[in-house]
Parts: sequence; C-alpha cells; structure tokens
Amino acid sequence: MAMNSCDGLRWPYPRWIAHRGAGQLAPENTLAAFRLGATFGFRMFECDAKLSADGVVFLMHDATLERTTNGQGIGGDQPWQALSQLDAGGWHSNAFAGEPLPTLEALARFCLANGHLLNIEIKPTPGTEAVTGQAVAQLAARLWQAADVPPLLTSFKPEALAAAQAAAPALPRGLLIDTLWDGWFEKALALQCVAVVANHKLWDRATVAHVQGAGLKCLSYTVNEDKVAQHLLGLGTDGIITDRVDLFSPS
Repeated sequence: MAMNSCDGLRWPYPRWIAHRGAGQLAPENTLAAFRLGATFGFRMFECDAKLSADGVVFLMHDATLERTTNGQGIGGDQPWQALSQLDAGGWHSNAFAGEPLPTLEALARFCLANGHLLNIEIKPTPGTEAVTGQAVAQLAARLWQAADVPPLLTSFKPEALAAAQAAAPALPRGLLIDTLWDGWFEKALALQCVAVVANHKLWDRATVAHVQGAGLKCLSYTVNEDKVAQHLLGLGTDGIITDRVDLFSPS
C-alpha cells in the first residue's frame, strides 16, 4: 500500500470529488452515476457503503430502500441476492430504469480499470457500526492491495472508523462531521485520520488552521454553488465534494 493512514506523504487525492458518482444527474451510488461523473472529467468519486444481511458490501446511502429503489424496508436486513434484483434507477428517471444496486467490488473494478480514485463513506445500518467498518476496510484493503493510491475511508460514526482502523490500519481515514461536536478534533487525532470532512459551513480560517496545523486535510461537503466553492478555496481547504459535476471543472 503506497500510503498509510498518517505517514505524512504527499496528499494523493484531487481537490474535486463527485458526490455519489454524478450528484443529481444520475441515480446516486449506481455504476451509471460513476460513469457519467467520469465523462465530466472527475477523477475521484464519493460513495456510500453498507452491509447486506449476508455480509456483502453494497452501495446505498439511506438505511431504508424506498427513496432510491423499488424495494421496501431496511436494506441491511436483506440478503444480497434480493437486493441485487432491485431497480435502483427508475426512481430517478426512465433513462436509468433497471439500473441495479452495485457492490463495492464492482465499483472498485471500474475505478481501478480507469485510474479513478474513491472516497468510501462507511454508512452503517444503525447498530452495525463496528462490523460494517471492519468489513468495508478489509474488503477495500484486498481490492486495492496493488493500487498506487488507496481509497479514503470516511464516516460520521467514530465506531465504524475505529473498526476500520483495527482491520486495515494502512488505509487512510477521515472523520465526517456535520457540527463541531465536543471532542471532534481529538477524536480525529485518536483515529489517526488524515482528513476532517466537514459540512462546508463549518470551515473558517481558525478551524482550517487548527486542522491543517495538526497535519490533517480539510475537505467539504456538499458544495453546489460557485460562491461557496470560491470561499472554501480562499480559506485554503483541500477538497470539495460536489453534486454539480456539470458546473465545476475538476481540472
């Protein structure tokens, strides 16, 4: 593995990251979305990974199936064979009807074949934080074992990141935060994170300086307006996750 979690090597990731593949232009977390995002020149993508009932790592944001598939109930409660039959594209538009839920392994094949990089958000079904973090990290370590640049593992759940750290310590990690909750910075350091990935509204000059001063990178989600992006660039932040693959040039 070319880079471990906190070794101070050159940051290998581009500034611009396509959210869930192609933002809102395609059904999120499907291979169609990542293919579309690539046509806009994006070299790095963000995805959400969770566990099926029988331990398959697949891509989906919500705990429940209703919003982004034609299924019902909690996705993590169902076996992969059932999940693999769902339509994960028809909710978006007729053009994507029949698009399946992908496994993380399928996305890895696409990214590795095309030289794309990945930010894998560990998105556990509630109550499965540790087992999901462990499974995602172990799988990612195996899939990317020969890659020059590993995926960046992130999560809002410190328990998931801790399990990932124990399972595959060489994979870089980032703590996702939506508020500056008490102890967030210390937790990122304890998890040996290489980055803090924050709601873009949380960054100001002092917070950026604090994080970067400890050797961590500052990433932002989800940035869809040019004035916000310019503000973050002015603050000296290191990465921007966006839905607007049609607005921002990732070069």
